Amino acid sequence: MNELARLKPVPGAKKNPKRVGRGPGSGHGRYSGRGIKGQGARTGKGRPAWFEGGQMPLQRRIPKRGFSPLQRKEFAIVKVSDLERFEDGATVDVQAMRKAKLFKQLKFGVKVLGNGELTKKLTVVAHAFSSSAKAKIEKVGGKAITVLETLEKEGG
Repeated sequence: MNELARLKPVPGAKKNPKRVGRGPGSGHGRYSGRGIKGQGARTGKGRPAWFEGGQMPLQRRIPKRGFSPLQRKEFAIVKVSDLERFEDGATVDVQAMRKAKLFKQLKFGVKVLGNGELTKKLTVVAHAFSSSAKAKIEKVGGKAITVLETLEKEGG
């Protein structure tokens, strides 16, 4: 006989299960610890933790606000002032912005916002621009080009 077949649990580690409904002498006779009638006395009595006894549940009582569109387009945001780190006359595209760590995660695309000032003439290629960002880039002699425009030029 091998060693695994002789293994036994440590004394006191295993307890016998509670035997309910075995007469008054057991201490758990008659109603078997379930009380008299009612929801808890029935079989299948388990209810989820959020069950409130038939009361209108909390998640249905509190007011609902707002709307979350399913096709939401979430952009990685880059400020105009962040573009100041590139050399004058450079072409700044999404890959260059990623290399410069101007955004943490590329989601739907990159949107350039008009926060801050720009003094260098840059050609900026991004998925979207705010009107103020486009104005600031063009004011110093640069170009604000959307990715779609570059794809159209290359394709046709």
